[in-house]
Amino acid sequence: MSRKRKIWRRALVLLLLVGACTSIWYLRPYQHDQAAKDAMQGGEGITVIDTGDWITFEGGEAREPGLILYPGALVKSESYAPLARALAGSGYRVFVARMPLNLAISDVERANQVLKAYPKQSFVIGGHSLGGAMAARFAVQHLDRIDGVFFLGAYPDKRGDLKKAEIPVLSLLGSRDGVVNREKFEASKAFLPENAVFMTIEGGNHAQFGSYGAQEGDQPAAITPQEQWQQTVAAIKDWLLSDVIPRKRDNAGNDSGNPDVFGR
Repeated sequence: MSRKRKIWRRALVLLLLVGACTSIWYLRPYQHDQAAKDAMQGGEGITVIDTGDWITFEGGEAREPGLILYPGALVKSESYAPLARALAGSGYRVFVARMPLNLAISDVERANQVLKAYPKQSFVIGGHSLGGAMAARFAVQHLDRIDGVFFLGAYPDKRGDLKKAEIPVLSLLGSRDGVVNREKFEASKAFLPENAVFMTIEGGNHAQFGSYGAQEGDQPAAITPQEQWQQTVAAIKDWLLSDVIPRKRDNAGNDSGNPDVFGR
C-alpha cells in the first residue's frame, strides 16, 4: 500500500471516529432522576413490568381504555414512571414505549406491539414533545383501535392530521413551557378537531411532564413536579371519563351504567 493511500485511509478512519463521537454526544439522553427510579419499583398495589420494549404499569382494576405513551426526544422511558404509576393507581393500564436511540420518530409503529398483545382492549395513545407528534401519526393509521389522542407539551404535524379522525383529543401545555414553539403550536390546531380540549397547567413547564431534571431551553417551573403530575393525571382522567368513554360506549350501543368499563 502506497504512503498516500495509507494517509487517506487514516484520515477516513479519523473522520468516521469524529462523526461517531459527535453523534454519541448529540444523542445523549436525559437521564431519569431519583423520583422516577422510585416510581419504577412495584408495590402498593402497582405492578411494574419492564419487557425491554415497554414498561407496563398496572393497578388492580384494569379499567378501559389502556394508555400508550411515547416519550419525548432523547428522554429515557423511565422518566415517565411517576406519571404512569399515578394513572395506574387509578386503575388504568399504562404502556410507556422504549424507542431506538430514545427517539419516537425511529419507530412510529411501536404501539402495534401492544395492540397485538391486547386484541380486545381499547386504547388511547399520546406522547410528550416529539413523542406526541409521533403518537398522532400512529393514531391516524390505526383509527380502528385508537379511541383518543393526548398531547403533553406537544402538537401534531401534517402526517398526524386528526382533523377528520372523529376521536377525542386532549392537549396539555405548561404555562412556562420554554421548549414548545408557540407559533407552530397554534398553527397545528388546523390538524385537530374543533372539539379538541386544550388545557394549560399554570406554573408547569416542559420537562416536568417527565422526571429527568431541567431541559435545555425550558423555563423554570413555578410548581413542583408532583403538582404537575397530579394536574396532568386529573386532566387525563377527566378527559377519559367525559369524552373518550362516553363516545366509545355510544358508538358500541352499550350503555352499561358503568362509566369506567366498556368493550370487554
